Amino acid sequence: MRLLALVGLACSLAASTAGAQSSADDLYRMQDVETRWISPENPTGASGSGGRVNRGAKGAAFIVVPPGASVDLADIRGAGIIHRIWISGTVPRNPEQRRLVRLLMTWDDATAPAVDVPMGDFFGASLGLAVPFESALLQNPEGRSFNATIPMPYRTAARIRVVNEAPSYALIWYDINYSIVKAHADDVLYFHATWHRVPRTAPGTDFEILPRVTGRGRYLGTHVGVVGGHEAYRGTWFGEGEVKVFLDGDSTLPTLVGTGTEDYIGTGWGQGTFRGRYHGSLVSDEKADLYAFYRYHLDDPVFFQRECRVTLQQMGNAPIAKVKAMQAAGAPAVPVLVLDLKGEPVMDIRKAAPDIHLLLDAQGLPPFDDPRHPQGGVNYYRSDDVSATAYFYLDRPVNGLPPLAPAASRIDGMRERVWATQR
Repeated sequence: MRLLALVGLACSLAASTAGAQSSADDLYRMQDVETRWISPENPTGASGSGGRVNRGAKGAAFIVVPPGASVDLADIRGAGIIHRIWISGTVPRNPEQRRLVRLLMTWDDATAPAVDVPMGDFFGASLGLAVPFESALLQNPEGRSFNATIPMPYRTAARIRVVNEAPSYALIWYDINYSIVKAHADDVLYFHATWHRVPRTAPGTDFEILPRVTGRGRYLGTHVGVVGGHEAYRGTWFGEGEVKVFLDGDSTLPTLVGTGTEDYIGTGWGQGTFRGRYHGSLVSDEKADLYAFYRYHLDDPVFFQRECRVTLQQMGNAPIAKVKAMQAAGAPAVPVLVLDLKGEPVMDIRKAAPDIHLLLDAQGLPPFDDPRHPQGGVNYYRSDDVSATAYFYLDRPVNGLPPLAPAASRIDGMRERVWATQR
């Protein structure tokens, strides 16, 4: 079938950071913190140091990052918590830069970044497509700016860096809003994010939204992009695949498993476009076979004590004749289930319960191309181009995941297959 609320998350952090992150009920309470903004007009966030250029007449509203260059947006010393990051300029409006400008975040001078993600994908522009939306964690009000309101605590230092791997100059306007705090409690976790892409998934091998991470932490959620892997799939349903969360020693079978891709993001029986606080579908183009969607686990927290891994099946559904046509056209299509409604409409079954044929468990069935094979709608493994950003907290500033893929592989085929079709 097709975390505590953000306020609650903020409240829990408030209790452990001397009140750094307020809940709505605490708006009127004084807190023992110092407020800072970092922007091009005050790149250090130092007290009394903003607006120095051009006698305060907006002389340094943005920075220029040449091709191949890297720039630190923030380099903060001491304990604190980042509340909000806003970015505008060329990156939110240029699909190539959205994939080729990297966003890195490093906590407490760690040996590796906790975040190393294409900037567009980090802010929810999956597939390099910027769509207006507003959610509990990320916002893009008019499709041309990026906002993140994810609490990001650190104990001794925070560094946010951009690396321009695009062939064009990146012009970046930005604000980083944070609080200076005295200290954090031991149970305060570090924010992490990771992105990766598999251009051709193997049928029956689930895509990893979050590769295995170890430690104690919390899986926050994901933004996913799917590009259909074969022309023959177009016009059919892509999203029968289930999301599975493997926790704390799970091996072959997960502890948490859903019922379908669109079910995971809170809808059902297909997937149009919608934007919600905790789940949404920003791109849904059945003709082009392009999809971008998200889910956050805020009211339904996913904690892990030792390890976590999150996967998504690539599974579609189509009438049996269409699946046979896919196979004839050379499209990867491995049937796994047939639902026989016996000629009745699914929303008004009156005569008899449908037959569900589990093809991977069944024995003695005729071959799939035999007319005697059970007829009906078919769930089948397929091969797609899938990418995802996973967001999570961890009890350490380094997550041990592989580095970000090279620039060329991040945009391979995207201009022709995605960006040219969505202008």
